[in-house]
Amino acid sequence: MTFSLGIVGAGQFAGSLTRLFGLHPAISDIYVTDLLPERAKRFAETYGLAGTVATYDELLRSPVDAVAVMTQRWTHGPLVVAALKAGKHVFSAVPMAVSVEEVAEIIDAVRSTGLTYMMAETSYYNPATVFARRKLAEGGFGRVFYAEGDYVHDMDLGFYEAYQYSGGENWKPTASFPPMLYSTHAIGGVLGALPTHAVSVSCLGVPDTRGDGVFDREVSMFDNDVSNATALFELADGGTMRTNELRRVGYPSYIRESRFRYFGTEGSFEQLATVSLWQDKLGVTDVSELLETRPTLPVDAPELADVDPALRAAFASGCAAVHDPARLPREFDGAPNGHEGTHQFLVDDFARAVDAATLPPVNAWAAARYTVPGIIAHESARRGGERLRIDDFGDPPA
Repeated sequence: MTFSLGIVGAGQFAGSLTRLFGLHPAISDIYVTDLLPERAKRFAETYGLAGTVATYDELLRSPVDAVAVMTQRWTHGPLVVAALKAGKHVFSAVPMAVSVEEVAEIIDAVRSTGLTYMMAETSYYNPATVFARRKLAEGGFGRVFYAEGDYVHDMDLGFYEAYQYSGGENWKPTASFPPMLYSTHAIGGVLGALPTHAVSVSCLGVPDTRGDGVFDREVSMFDNDVSNATALFELADGGTMRTNELRRVGYPSYIRESRFRYFGTEGSFEQLATVSLWQDKLGVTDVSELLETRPTLPVDAPELADVDPALRAAFASGCAAVHDPARLPREFDGAPNGHEGTHQFLVDDFARAVDAATLPPVNAWAAARYTVPGIIAHESARRGGERLRIDDFGDPPA
């Protein structure tokens, strides 16, 4: 069986995945729509798609079986709900949504329609997360009582250009997107390894001082002046998780954007920008080589032309030794990948779930557990660090 796909948003992340959608044996015709028709037309020509569609509403009225939502990060919730109600399976970029109410609407729509929803959370297949899942299954950690997930990406390293590409002339009000509302990478890398969820949070934000009109409350469409934020979460299993979301930081995010630490009673794992270490009571093992990814594209490849040079390495990175590429379709051999080897696994997860009517790993309930803690953390920061409860939507139906 194959299914057709409509892509909404012809941006940078969409481009990095579209070639894989086209290669997957379960996916047939692909169409694209964008608010800028000329961008959609160029996108369709670049990736050899079946065609373009004038508007999102027209796409939802079309006979495509599934929709990939690749629009600006605060727009996903309503677009996803509309697609599900129109009878389309949904693959969505992160975050799932920007309010608890939007998350609830998505889960309700998935439950009532029985359709597939998947959030494309790259951290689920981040080499560190894959390594931690494996060590946990082997019992190497013992009980994990503390973990950290950081998304460390300075605005100067490609984010200005990314917002300008997606936001056009009015990009500055959107570039102040609150860091904690984009914390699924950091949280997903922890909760993608540990079978638990967050139940409360206290978060502190650092007001920005650059003075360039970004993270300026008078300019921000989100009423946000925080560029760096730190949250401490209580987990349901009695452990704790700390998350950093940093946009003004002296750190080489082009080497590693997301980094993780897991501390257990028997073993621990820690990452820096270029080093990954496994540690237990007997000593330290450098596992950097096991987690190091191999490039699948040169950084000057034509398909990366619209991506700022500071971001291209992330869109060109392939699998690490810890990954299991044997489970992927043969058509992906030698194909582009990205974000530390995660793109191929995400596309395959979605295609398999739609084809077999099964839940993907990052289904709506898992996506909620990666997304809602950041929403509540942002509210905590706005309240000066007040500790707030995080409601859980539970596990998916059997």
